Amino acid sequence: MQQPTPKRSRGRPRSSPSEGQGATVKALDRGLILLNTMERMGKTTLTELALQIGLPPSSAHRLLITLQKHRFVEFDPNTQEWMIGVEAFRIGNAFVQQTNLVEAGRDVMRRLMEETGETANLAIADDGEVVFVSQVETPNPIRAFFSSGTRGPIHASGIGKALLAELPRKTVELILQKRGLQRYTEKSLASADALFSDLEQIGKRGWSFDDEERYSGMRCIAAAIHNYHGEAIAGISISGPTARFPDTSIAELAPKVKQAAAEITALIGGTAPKA
Repeated sequence: MQQPTPKRSRGRPRSSPSEGQGATVKALDRGLILLNTMERMGKTTLTELALQIGLPPSSAHRLLITLQKHRFVEFDPNTQEWMIGVEAFRIGNAFVQQTNLVEAGRDVMRRLMEETGETANLAIADDGEVVFVSQVETPNPIRAFFSSGTRGPIHASGIGKALLAELPRKTVELILQKRGLQRYTEKSLASADALFSDLEQIGKRGWSFDDEERYSGMRCIAAAIHNYHGEAIAGISISGPTARFPDTSIAELAPKVKQAAAEITALIGGTAPKA
């Protein structure tokens, strides 16, 4: 007596005809399209994925089985859904590791300096402070200078405020409790109300402005750089004397700094956070 045909799950095709000869390059192309589609969709069934990439379920399944063999995708038998696998993460992470932040940002910083005429800086946050890791100096005689490794107060720094603006309020409060709000100039934001008001504006426009808050006569515009998860991990800025940073030039310079941050974010495989 003929055995009943097992019920086909949503993660399996009706049939699996063999791949034709000479289809190696085409199969690779389809496999990469499939991976890109899965990255956008997240967990998905075979039927949904096949519809998205325009392939018969049997063809899509052959690709998935091959990718699964190498751990680029995984299959959840409970939900009958496919998802990106650990090997895809490992390969992608290798790209991030080899794309050093300083190296990736060097050309962008140089171009930003040339476009604005001001010193470009790159810094990260560490233990409630900003640490400068790279700088491209302007040839102008009066300029800001921060050697690699120089630390500064996070609340009185353009980059520092750009990074603080993306943190939860409670996290910022913990940093302030540890580091305090020291006043360096008459324009320093030395109260929590003043700082949080400024951070709110930074969050809305996507760039920060240090208006002589650390050094009298010096101004700075900065924007955050993001990693793959959309987290702010560093910042880029331009800094210089107030005489070259009049109020009328801020609206012109700020978008250039913001664009530079976006370019470095893309170069390190990052993504801007969702609004």
